[in-house]
Amino acid sequence: MRWIHCLAVGALSVALAACTTSPTGRSQLTLMSDDQLDQMGAQAFSQYQQERPIVGGAPDRLAQCVTREIVAALPPRLQQENWQVRVFEDDSANAFALPGGYVGVNTGLLEITENQDQLAAVIGHEIGHVLAQHANERASTQSATNLGLSVLSSAAGLEGAGGQQVMAALGMGAQYGILLPFSRRHESEADTIGLRLMADAGFDPRASVALWQNMANAGGGQPPEWMSTHPSHGSRISGLESDMNEALQRYRQAGRAPNCGQP
Repeated sequence: MRWIHCLAVGALSVALAACTTSPTGRSQLTLMSDDQLDQMGAQAFSQYQQERPIVGGAPDRLAQCVTREIVAALPPRLQQENWQVRVFEDDSANAFALPGGYVGVNTGLLEITENQDQLAAVIGHEIGHVLAQHANERASTQSATNLGLSVLSSAAGLEGAGGQQVMAALGMGAQYGILLPFSRRHESEADTIGLRLMADAGFDPRASVALWQNMANAGGGQPPEWMSTHPSHGSRISGLESDMNEALQRYRQAGRAPNCGQP
């Protein structure tokens, strides 16, 4: 069909125009500018600070120190950003990093991490998302997928109740076949990048495996991996262990010994 050929040519043209490469060598579709992402990161960080209490004292000093050490191991362009770090009063074991140089750590995460190295594994992972432009890629993939489904619907004449059912099925196929696998790939890639970053900063990369064992022991059911945006704990541990030899070499070569304290 001619419309399928046109759609394929159009999609290929967009992909070629916005094709970049991640730190691990993977090809990416990135349609948004750095300025757009930085603005979105600043807005999200500002909103997060308005919604949750900010914690100071020892937790803040620990998060600031670990982030500072990891940032020192980043490429020069990201070292130049004025990274802002906040600890939030939140029981969920979570952290995040946003484009533009923003890091948030929840107090719930500090209760699970046993030492500075385990916290470095999380912060390195989150900064890895920024380094690999995952926010850009996810937004771009979502936009391209929605555009493709819209064009497909129009070109195929999928109208009425029957057409809506077909489009709903196609949408679910895109969710489980494209968007969620991309998210799981991003998480695994951020694990790899974060492992390198923490090792380059002088944090023991073996702590990353212990961290995810702690996460698994903390409880909480996980959906089937194919329905989740994150790999299972077992998959993450296996991936980290497969990258450990390289990480340990980086750790030994770092010549640094951060002293940020304990959670």
